[in-house]
Amino acid sequence: MLQNRILTADIGNTATKFGIFENSKLRSRFSLPTERIFADLAQHVGNADFSAIIACSVVPEVETSFKEICLNLLGLEPLMVTHEIDFGISVKYYPLESLGIDRLVTAFSAVEKYGFPLIICDFGTATTIDAVNSKKEFLGGVIFPGVEMLSEALFEKTSKLPKVEVKTIEKVIGNSTASCIQSGIFYGYLGFAEKILSKMMEEMKEEAKVVATGGAAKLFADYLNIPVDENLTLEGLRILFERTIVKA
Repeated sequence: MLQNRILTADIGNTATKFGIFENSKLRSRFSLPTERIFADLAQHVGNADFSAIIACSVVPEVETSFKEICLNLLGLEPLMVTHEIDFGISVKYYPLESLGIDRLVTAFSAVEKYGFPLIICDFGTATTIDAVNSKKEFLGGVIFPGVEMLSEALFEKTSKLPKVEVKTIEKVIGNSTASCIQSGIFYGYLGFAEKILSKMMEEMKEEAKVVATGGAAKLFADYLNIPVDENLTLEGLRILFERTIVKA
């Protein structure tokens, strides 16, 4: 059995992202709808031998079932990351238990890789933008509906507006209903992100590096002139396991 093969899982409301690490290197990654992980996980991991499974979850109602499938399929009980783990960051967020554990894992990972002060933009089902200052304090941030959620809300709450693909739009002025919606979502979201980043640095009273992650990050990163790191949360889980949990 490979002693250094780790399965990491970031269990989200819509999708669950998995990473397979061997000797601290990410060898493969895949994503499954959270509602389908119990039916489809076996197709992706088969009878592979893992030395450990570590996961973070913002969906408490699936955690028991996730533990059961890992035990039945892989013979291992996953380590679930909690707020009690030492992240090496002073968290100024109250109450601590209300902070999504994925936000904390992602911030930890980003600080490990990019240093601090730092702002982390996670463009997922919901968008979170979080700040870590030069004292290595997690200050909190903002939570906003994700771009797909905005598109779906327009479609579901109106009788004539179509559901559109959210994508980069070159022109602000749309000449069809679909392009008007696409422009509104794209440039509205871009303006939101720019303003939030500006106000955060103003409140932090210092310039900060910015990094983006999440499924929609590539839509905005070039316009915001920030790097995209798709594997921040998965890498954070791996680092937590190797540095914090194994040595505990």
